[in-house]
Amino acid sequence: MKIIGTRRDVLGTIGAGLVTGAIGLPACAQGKRKLGYAIVGLGSYATNQIMPRIKDCEFAELKALVSGTPAKLEKFGAEYGIPKTHWYNYKNYDRIRDNPDIDLVYVVLPNSMHAEYAIRASQAGKHVLCEKPMATSVAECEAMIAAAKKANRKLMIGYRCHFEQHNLHAVELVKTGFIGRPTLITSEHGFYAQPNQWRLDRPFSGGGSMMDIGIYSLNAARYLAGEEPVAVSAMEYTDKSDPRFKTVEDRIDWQMRFPSGVIANCVSSYSSNHNAFRVTGTKGWVGMEPATNYTGHQMWTRQGGSTEQVTLPPPAKNQFVAQLDHLAEVVQTGIPLRASGEEGLRDMRLIEAIYRSAREGRTIKLA
Repeated sequence: MKIIGTRRDVLGTIGAGLVTGAIGLPACAQGKRKLGYAIVGLGSYATNQIMPRIKDCEFAELKALVSGTPAKLEKFGAEYGIPKTHWYNYKNYDRIRDNPDIDLVYVVLPNSMHAEYAIRASQAGKHVLCEKPMATSVAECEAMIAAAKKANRKLMIGYRCHFEQHNLHAVELVKTGFIGRPTLITSEHGFYAQPNQWRLDRPFSGGGSMMDIGIYSLNAARYLAGEEPVAVSAMEYTDKSDPRFKTVEDRIDWQMRFPSGVIANCVSSYSSNHNAFRVTGTKGWVGMEPATNYTGHQMWTRQGGSTEQVTLPPPAKNQFVAQLDHLAEVVQTGIPLRASGEEGLRDMRLIEAIYRSAREGRTIKLA
């Protein structure tokens, strides 16, 4: 087992620029007040993953809640000490513009609601962090970007793996030539989707597994390749007798070709469990399983005929805290924004191409 055991080791192998966002090196926003988040949508992800971690942020804090369910506002308002003056519903949402305690809005709603509530937040003068997929169409993504630019506000997309140290380490190993010239990427994500969820209802989700778990396979292939694909070819399989899939697809498998010659084989599924990727090159490979979970990441490398498990030291900030803090730090200090709206737009363009390829049964060449 290869153990990278010290902070200096991590800095040497990942690179200082990447580590800053991943594990929280000292920043230049010391002495400034924490910026306030309003969380829009109090579903499971927001309440079980996002909100409990804001207390660990260096540059941000929880200041307001937005929900269409009064009972949720009561419950989480009491739990987090949020006064009723800072509770909002979807009808009076635009009043956030009058609350100086709210600097940042995190949109954690069903996919079809992302564009509307991100745009309204920008128009209210707030910086936006929006969950992925960014929206349900390229046109919506472009409208979100335009609204943020018009308001001179930041727009960030919730690609938490861009702040997770194992994923960043894998990217750096590929980038620095540890595996030689990359030739093949496999990226597989899926789970068994339980019935009666909004993600299985197209008006809310915009699609099936590709608009949910599949984006992890897609985005990982892109950041591991370090370049944008030039062609995509996809196949879909959905058992229409399964009542879960009345309006959305189950499984999509697709292949992407990159300018360097790298081929990525990707899986998105609502009927089988996957969470892994591997990049193979001329000198070896680097792989992870689980690759993009909330916790428990495991990494292996192979080089010179030897396979080793890589263990990294605990980060100063986990991926959720690092992501939440990043937007606040960008606003306060002007450091470059990672996981921008343009990043979300690139994925959405590819998702539309993947759907088109599966529908038309042909390879789609990308500009």
